[in-house]
Amino acid sequence: MTNRDIAKKFQLLGNIMDLHDENTFKIRSYLNAYNVLRKLVDPISEMDLNELKSLQGVGAAIADKIEQLLTTGHIKTLDKYLEITPEGVVEMLGIRGLGPKKIKTIWKDLEITSPGELLLACNENRLVAAKGFGLKTQEDIKQKLEYHADSQGKFLYAHVIEEARKLLDNMQTVYPDAGAVLVGSLSVQEPIVEGIEVLVKDVSGIDKAAVGIAIDEESGKESFGAYPVSFYSGGINIGLESIRLTSSSTFFSALKVDESQIFSSEEEVFQKSSYPWHPPFLRHAIPLTTIPGIIAVEDIKGIIHNHSTYSDGLHTLEEMAKKCLESGYEYFVISDHSKSAGYAQGLSIERVEMQWREIETLNQKLRPFKIFKSIESDILVDGSLDYPDDILSGFDLVIASVHSSLNMDIDRATARLIKAIEHPATRILGHPTGRLLLGRKGYPLHWDKIMDACAANGVVIELNANPQRLDMDYSLIGSALDKGILISINPDAHSTSQIALVKYGVLAAQKAGLSPEQCLSAFTLEQFERWLTSK
Repeated sequence: MTNRDIAKKFQLLGNIMDLHDENTFKIRSYLNAYNVLRKLVDPISEMDLNELKSLQGVGAAIADKIEQLLTTGHIKTLDKYLEITPEGVVEMLGIRGLGPKKIKTIWKDLEITSPGELLLACNENRLVAAKGFGLKTQEDIKQKLEYHADSQGKFLYAHVIEEARKLLDNMQTVYPDAGAVLVGSLSVQEPIVEGIEVLVKDVSGIDKAAVGIAIDEESGKESFGAYPVSFYSGGINIGLESIRLTSSSTFFSALKVDESQIFSSEEEVFQKSSYPWHPPFLRHAIPLTTIPGIIAVEDIKGIIHNHSTYSDGLHTLEEMAKKCLESGYEYFVISDHSKSAGYAQGLSIERVEMQWREIETLNQKLRPFKIFKSIESDILVDGSLDYPDDILSGFDLVIASVHSSLNMDIDRATARLIKAIEHPATRILGHPTGRLLLGRKGYPLHWDKIMDACAANGVVIELNANPQRLDMDYSLIGSALDKGILISINPDAHSTSQIALVKYGVLAAQKAGLSPEQCLSAFTLEQFERWLTSK
């Protein structure tokens, strides 16, 4: 059981107790435990009871429940509440943006007990009669329900890829001559996938149980770990099938392949076409006559956009910086949350100045490695930035990001961001749409206007590498590059382990054909310092 799995149990326990109007202190303690546990780096499953009790924000009662969960697979207290709560109401707790308060009204006042009933009620305008609800809230809930329904049976690339590699390893061990390769959305590095797809020479020769595949007796559906699996046979034409199953129809058609021929490898197919071999991540558009130099993880020289214990990070500024140094990076940009972000312990002016003093000390200690002073400034509702201008000007760079009021219409949302982009202190526009993959849709924006503003003001656009964000979307990068806008691949790391998330941003950027020269975080320390003085 992963740390995330364990943490989610306590989130559910706190929220379900809230539905039943239980003790506020206990609810808060369970939700606090969720926030603590989900950020831990070391596996909770390997800790003993005393270690669990010593964790700040956990304590004896919660530690006992963790031990109970790891031993039996259940938490008795949670099971008690699950027995008296309709299954559909529990499902609603998993829909981002609803929350226990709204669900309590929906369930107890309107007697709605499932997402399906709730969607029908929205379509029939029944929510507007409930206390605290109106037409706008009803429409917002309807959109969340539709997004939730569309997201079922889908998974984040980052969650599935490691399991897929384990399956391939098993295949290589048990069936080394099967020619097993990943195909489909995983192979082309799509941020959202529907499962694991594997191409082999002949499926009929595979004993799937021998490689860890589970088969549901009722449905016949196959899975590996938590994810559905599909197998395909390529036969003697496995090279052609490999390309077909990793390409868009546009790409495949443009190759003009004579499908009556036999191709035992992908290379043979490309040799017969007029195009060079394309890696799978570049097979979503028209084929290229030459393959450009595309960014790789090893091209990243600095880690930009990070958080520490000054705001909502798990590790100290020094621990974060040293992890970057040990990982071979040349510089580190600390960008804790600004003062309006009360939800994330945003920095007061006094704490900003305290952090600046620590940065100066650490830079003396760690040179030639360098820490840069930054802030992730909330873009306020009117488009202005947190802090007075004299404080903003003291940072080496400011990342401007939206974290609140995400339900604006497209014109107001665009105007809000453009005002922030035009602020002289803004150097990077952070996770522009605020989307959470499989959780919430992005901010609606007139992207042409946003990009024009960034180009005119020398503002870089972030590709936030957190696999739940990957924002901006890779499909927009080409338009930004056409306008001369730099892209910065940033992990938005809240712990030392999350620094490695930068790789997922690189994988997304590869789909857009981003080169190292077009990526701010691939700048050397010297180049980065020159860029800082260029505006």
